[in-house]
Amino acid sequence: MKSGDAAAKIPGGVMGAGARVELLSGLTVALALVPEAVAFAFVAGVQPLVGLYAAFMVGLLAALFGGRPGMISGATGAMAVVMVGLVTEHGVEYLFAAVVLAGLIQIAVGVLHLGKYIRIVPHPVMLGFVNGLAIVIFLAQLKQFRIPGEDGGTVWMSGEQLYLFLGLIAATMAIIFFLPKLTRVVPSSLAAIVVISLVVIGLKLDTKTVGDLASIKGGFPSFHPIGSDLLNLKTLWIILPTSLILAAVGLIESLLTLTLIDEMTDTRGRGNKECVGQGIANAVCGLFGGMGGCAMIGQSMININSGGRGRLSGISAAVFLLAFILFASEYIEMIPMAVLVGVMFMVVIGTFEWSSFRILRKIPLKDAFVLVLVSAVTVATDLAIAVIVGVIVSVLIFAWEHAKHLHVVVRDDEDGSRTYELNGPLFFGCIREFKSFFDPANDPGDVVIEFRHSRVVDHSAIEAIEAVAEKYRRAGKTLHLRHLSAECRLLLHKAGDLVEVNVLEDPTYHVADDELA
Repeated sequence: MKSGDAAAKIPGGVMGAGARVELLSGLTVALALVPEAVAFAFVAGVQPLVGLYAAFMVGLLAALFGGRPGMISGATGAMAVVMVGLVTEHGVEYLFAAVVLAGLIQIAVGVLHLGKYIRIVPHPVMLGFVNGLAIVIFLAQLKQFRIPGEDGGTVWMSGEQLYLFLGLIAATMAIIFFLPKLTRVVPSSLAAIVVISLVVIGLKLDTKTVGDLASIKGGFPSFHPIGSDLLNLKTLWIILPTSLILAAVGLIESLLTLTLIDEMTDTRGRGNKECVGQGIANAVCGLFGGMGGCAMIGQSMININSGGRGRLSGISAAVFLLAFILFASEYIEMIPMAVLVGVMFMVVIGTFEWSSFRILRKIPLKDAFVLVLVSAVTVATDLAIAVIVGVIVSVLIFAWEHAKHLHVVVRDDEDGSRTYELNGPLFFGCIREFKSFFDPANDPGDVVIEFRHSRVVDHSAIEAIEAVAEKYRRAGKTLHLRHLSAECRLLLHKAGDLVEVNVLEDPTYHVADDELA
């Protein structure tokens, strides 16, 4: 049963309780979305409402059309960092056009069923992604410890102000940790936000609030079509690089978050549908003056831990956020930043894979290296680069290890021919060793390469076979390839008359299809 369809199978009373949990979880997430959206808008160089509108529209549409119920989407720092250059150089109108194009690219990725390739991300890369992102979330909260200085800049809190801020954070974290041991009627994060906020307001404590960041008051987002002066090839070439990066970053973060939630909830999301959902969300967001976004691991963890499993939690989070903007901005701006920092610190503790410290000495050294590398690159640069680096390094390590697995058994047959029986894959990493197996000058007139236990993987292998075949041709001898798979024979079409291929008893291999994507 898909998690999104679970409510339809639950009796009325339980379903009502489930809806209440989903709504309360959505409210908790909406409160946590406000400072994040405002902060990321500042990072991108746009107005706070541009970030808030993005959090509303991306969150709503991704929840409606995405492939992972319970996952929260909104404006994110990973995408904001990519946007700032385009906004600085060309202005916010170009950003909106770039977000629309990025959404269309994401839709195309989903329609073409390319979302399945997230499966090639190795587990050490996933662990590094989770740990690195937890560190990034933690570091992002540290800026809340800074306050305006006398010279117009910011300075670190000190004295009583710092102690009060830390005390409120500790109280928030204590409520989130201990309340579930007593009752789960109300999400512990929501209870912490409400209780600590009422204490601060009631005691008139002087501490930093959401309103100190910026005003969140605004109207309903209005349709903001791309100007006719931007609908030309010149604009396309300007925004295309940014759009491609935005699409890639958004899908990588969304699909990895989807995979993480799958593991946490023991369910399975639909990667290709999530690509389409994220694309729809961003394309519409750009047309309504939003900065775009993707899945948010921090807010998704808050939602999952608060009991949000279905689409209702994501939809309600977006609707609550819009309600804050339209009707309740003055009240939301009174929430202490310390309580939201405390919530995010608990997210960090829950997100970080603490078991990775224990397993570092138990897993292969190469996997431990990839794990640490991805964590470090995530913190130093951004998520997309870290994952790409992690996958490339893992592939190179895999190639190096498997290059050692190719070996050959040589035997002379009764008919006077000589057979070289290969064992292991033939690819770019073991080409030199493959060529060294053969001795055209001293071999008999007929030579057979047996591929029953081997497979031609890439173009480098094809070129190596052609090179060996050419040596036998010059020596006046014939080379046969036996038990070559159909896919491998297709790869060898360039060999022409250089080799004679025996197609009898050739096995058929099947590649991964789209059934599970």
